[in-house]
Amino acid sequence: MSKKNKVSKNGFVYSTNPDFQFEQEETENIETLPNQQQKLRIWLDTKQRAGKTVTLISGFIGSENDIEKLTKQLKNFCGTGGSTKNNEMIIQGDQREKILQWLLKNGYSNTKKAGG
Repeated sequence: MSKKNKVSKNGFVYSTNPDFQFEQEETENIETLPNQQQKLRIWLDTKQRAGKTVTLISGFIGSENDIEKLTKQLKNFCGTGGSTKNNEMIIQGDQREKILQWLLKNGYSNTKKAGG
């Protein structure tokens, strides 16, 4: 016999309240700003990454799908891997100059390199 926990939404396993109902999670539909209104900042980061260097792009305001799409375009352009986490785009390696040029070329005119 296998012991499987039937864990439902939000980690609740069981409720003693006979009238208990799970609340629907509200997903906010964040509207993506146009390219020229995005204030993107490009950082170089090595902290807590086992000494590996990554380029962080922060400041994107928009839906999760749009940030994933932009990250994929940047990864393809740079020819490296990367991901999206906490509304930041993470591109492997020091790609600051390439990313800056690509973003400026594609209408993200309010983009700057930040940090030291």
